[in-house]
Amino acid sequence: MGILKSIKRGVVAAGKSSGTFRLIADSGWRQSRLLILGYHGVSLEDEHEWNGALYMSPAKFRSRMEAIQRHGCAVLPLQEALELLRLRHLPPRSVALTFDDGTYDFYKTVCPILKEYGYPATVYLTTYWMTLQLPVVPGTWSYMLWKGRNSVIDASSLLDQAVTFDLRTPDGRSRALRQMRAWAESQDLAGEQCDAMSRQLADLLGLDYQEFRSKRIIQLLRPEEVKAVASPSVSVQLHTHHHRTAKDREGYLRELQENRRQINGILGSNPTHFCYPSGNHKPEHIPWLREAGVVSATTCVPGIVSASTNPLQLPRLIDTSFLSDVQFEGWLAGFGALLPHLVRLRAA
Repeated sequence: MGILKSIKRGVVAAGKSSGTFRLIADSGWRQSRLLILGYHGVSLEDEHEWNGALYMSPAKFRSRMEAIQRHGCAVLPLQEALELLRLRHLPPRSVALTFDDGTYDFYKTVCPILKEYGYPATVYLTTYWMTLQLPVVPGTWSYMLWKGRNSVIDASSLLDQAVTFDLRTPDGRSRALRQMRAWAESQDLAGEQCDAMSRQLADLLGLDYQEFRSKRIIQLLRPEEVKAVASPSVSVQLHTHHHRTAKDREGYLRELQENRRQINGILGSNPTHFCYPSGNHKPEHIPWLREAGVVSATTCVPGIVSASTNPLQLPRLIDTSFLSDVQFEGWLAGFGALLPHLVRLRAA
């Protein structure tokens, strides 16, 4: 794995220094393709230090938007981009921006930056925790366990069994999170009951839970904030009600229907674009999505979209704190989509 990463770094660096990025970016091949970028959160405080795969700092996010501008990309609303792709009329270096879940930081941190650059976006809103207006679990538990990373605590009162959480290592924190999740699932706890666990965990760690809640970290947009962000440049779309992938058709359709009902109740709209929760998608989901009137569905599979791509299996580049600037620029150019082929050639 180390050798493969080294080869990838070498190929990307060579691609930029040799001018290959520019050649691909200006090619007809790139003009006939759409890069969909996916984001989760942009930190209100230190979330990117806790989980760089889900959050990036505001400074890094701004640098991404600056790179998009500097490379002359055409940032389009997702629906418009997909229609132009179908008609084969995409402008050069087309990009669409998508944001999963609909967390408060989109309103507080992301929207001002998007407005500054004049970029449209799609927000895939999950709605269960929005209705509760409580910090989302298990993300909240993971974040608080990280905040208590120098601690060893007796969690017997939390899980109603003799157990100790050693939070001094990533493995210890992961183990504690798994135990909390397993307990909540075994008890079939609802959101309010999970929030009571969050409060109890905060007490055990010596954290001020009310202060944490007031900061809106790992909380979803409130209905009035959904109204505030929704505009011709920000489209609010489907992400299931519970951020859950049901195994059966009836459950899957219920998740979509309730998600749509909640969004319609706020905006009076009929969302038809969808993002698979956690990227979980299977072939049997496609007819269910069609039955629900969904016209596009994005995955977490890295890639670039062409006119022949199934609109219900759209690849996206999930941008994270761990993606280097040169790798990001390579994806804007289209080089990133070709990288696996180039690596195989170089390794052969």
